[in-house]
Amino acid sequence: MFFFVGFNFIVLTTNLLVADYAVAVSSFMLATVAALVVGKAVITANAMPFLKLFDRAPLIQPILFKTAVYWVAVFFARLAERFVHFSVVDGHLPVEFATYLISSFSWHRFIAISLWIFVLFLIYVTASEFSQLFGPAEMRRLLFAYRPSELQLTRRQRARELMRLNRLADEHDVLALHDPRSAAHNQLVQIVERLARAPKAR
Repeated sequence: MFFFVGFNFIVLTTNLLVADYAVAVSSFMLATVAALVVGKAVITANAMPFLKLFDRAPLIQPILFKTAVYWVAVFFARLAERFVHFSVVDGHLPVEFATYLISSFSWHRFIAISLWIFVLFLIYVTASEFSQLFGPAEMRRLLFAYRPSELQLTRRQRARELMRLNRLADEHDVLALHDPRSAAHNQLVQIVERLARAPKAR
């Protein structure tokens, strides 16, 4: 759905930029087919175990790595789709495909679309990684749920406290967090107190 909306939005804005307001339905159909090709490439790439190579690295690394993997997969999928069209639909010999790529193929258009696909992948992977980081339910709650006034912190402040809690868990073991005399335990209690609801007035 993301790529369906994204590709058709690209078609619409491109037509508006060139003042072609009579947008052809076929352009949107081609965009929809391209979105299906991209979706299939993403599903195929997700099945590869090496895609989890940077799951423990800083978030920028899996975002850029997965974006690059998806983009390369789609690049070859689009070339394969063009090869099938060249051989089956147009009726050319498969051995002539290399000559066609060198002499007649519209590389400018192909690269322009590939750049747009890269940007769409960057947005898609970033949103996907944050969704996995917080969990789909928490993302829905962050985006759409009502925030009770009894809570002490705003959403941004709460997110910062949760990040502090995450760093505290990374830096200290369970025994240090359990020990009431340790600085880590005191920090843990302070963070939880800030995250909890404010006490009700009696």
